[in-house]
Amino acid sequence: MEIFSVRSSQSLLFKNNPNNAKSSKTSHIEIETRAPAPASFQIDDNSDEGPDFTAVSPGELRNYARQSFDSGLIDQSTYAAISEPLPMHAIDPLGNVIDLSSVTDGTSFNFLDYYKNQLQIAMSIGGPDEVQTLKSIVNFLDS
Repeated sequence: MEIFSVRSSQSLLFKNNPNNAKSSKTSHIEIETRAPAPASFQIDDNSDEGPDFTAVSPGELRNYARQSFDSGLIDQSTYAAISEPLPMHAIDPLGNVIDLSSVTDGTSFNFLDYYKNQLQIAMSIGGPDEVQTLKSIVNFLDS
């Protein structure tokens, strides 16, 4: 079975003709190149500061974290923790339940305060691995 390009300029009668089948296999195939798609969120090399993590969407935070992971600024466990979706509800250091169900990929959210609060809670009742990961996230967001 032969597979022909959809963009082929040859007629179907020409392709089905057994005398011409050998010459029609690859001689007309062209590879199109496209310009790379522009990135929606990039780290500015000239800037010493990152984005404002007190008002950033979860999607923008993940993109920034991915670029930072790729460039070696953060480790894999920090990137994985940042990439996790927010829970529907969280607890603040005073024990109050915070409703996070309205935070979507396009919604601005204060991630710096959120992770600082989660670090404070983890230092009270969490395990050492969780505390270390949250410290790494807070250091990344606070820098």
